[in-house]
Amino acid sequence: MDEKRRRFLGHTSLAMGALASSLITGSTIASPARHMGGPSSAAVDTCTLDELYAEALEEGGRLVVFAGGDSPNGYAPLENAYRARFPGLNIRIVTDLSKYHDDRIDRQRALGYLECDVAHLQTLHDFDRWKSEGALLPFKPSAWDAIESSYKDPDGYFVAVDVFAFANLFNIDSIAEHNAPRDALDYLDPSLCDRLTLVYPHDDDALLLQYAYIEEDHGWSYMNRLLRQNVTWRRGTELAAADVDAGRAAATFGVTGPLQPPEDARSRFLLPRNDRFVSWPQTGAIFAQARHKAAARLYMSWLLDKQTVVDNAFQWPPRTDVPVPGGYDPLDTYRTSHDDFRNFMRDRRLVESLKRRFERLIGPVRGPNPTGVYGLYVA
Repeated sequence: MDEKRRRFLGHTSLAMGALASSLITGSTIASPARHMGGPSSAAVDTCTLDELYAEALEEGGRLVVFAGGDSPNGYAPLENAYRARFPGLNIRIVTDLSKYHDDRIDRQRALGYLECDVAHLQTLHDFDRWKSEGALLPFKPSAWDAIESSYKDPDGYFVAVDVFAFANLFNIDSIAEHNAPRDALDYLDPSLCDRLTLVYPHDDDALLLQYAYIEEDHGWSYMNRLLRQNVTWRRGTELAAADVDAGRAAATFGVTGPLQPPEDARSRFLLPRNDRFVSWPQTGAIFAQARHKAAARLYMSWLLDKQTVVDNAFQWPPRTDVPVPGGYDPLDTYRTSHDDFRNFMRDRRLVESLKRRFERLIGPVRGPNPTGVYGLYVA
């Protein structure tokens, strides 16, 4: 959870030309603070998990993490795994939309009391900015050399803790897999009228880029044709995925799903046959204002430890020495690039313009925050 397109700020033809011309850059992460004479690179930490555990206990044993997601208490299993591995340590992982967490972090920093020690979020542009502002603590866990190079800041200020992609989900009791929609045009099939649930694109920047791809590849009339399918719109990918898994909808796109689903799951995740799709490294960092730095270093080291990555496999691993679940190939073999999303997120004028466009087409986002988290201080 960035490279090829600028986009649609004026008339359609000008917008599409801009989109096609300006997203592509190189595949490595930019380091703006370094270019400005900013922070130097950290060395790889050689401490074992047990050594870091002892330091965290001595520090007091508490840790607060802000994690991007749209499911209430979505990281409870990770909290439980952390407590089981490190008895005596207390962790709170607050799940909320990344676009709310980053604003919360900025306001807390301005007030001088930052609640979280660590954040892992979808809003990749924030990590560039936070690094340039001196807000991050450099730390390279012992797994550093196993992390794919484009998933990490070369100076150690941030690193992917997971890698996600948005694609298709279908209900196996409603549609045979060979008939399941996989590309955007498939969702226009008359047989899917009244049977689709989708997520508001103007509520999630990664999904917004997916719709921008679709508009670029299939034309500006696509959305009008899609809306004629009488789509049910949801706030949050988890709600859309739950609709499909429960059989309330036959299919959706622009959601994540396990590459190797549980046997009792009634839905399956599928990549497109031909279309591009969005992927990104869900990126984490420790804050310089963290009150529990030892616990933060332990947490980041544990998250990227090989056994933890294997145990928590969902989609693509950030480590190059861990196999992709479900027999899938590495992401760079598909029609996706996380640099598309990174560069898209950096262009806030473009993002806000697209949000306004899709709000005009679909209507305003309706419904409460799917995580149920509100307020400035939440842990």
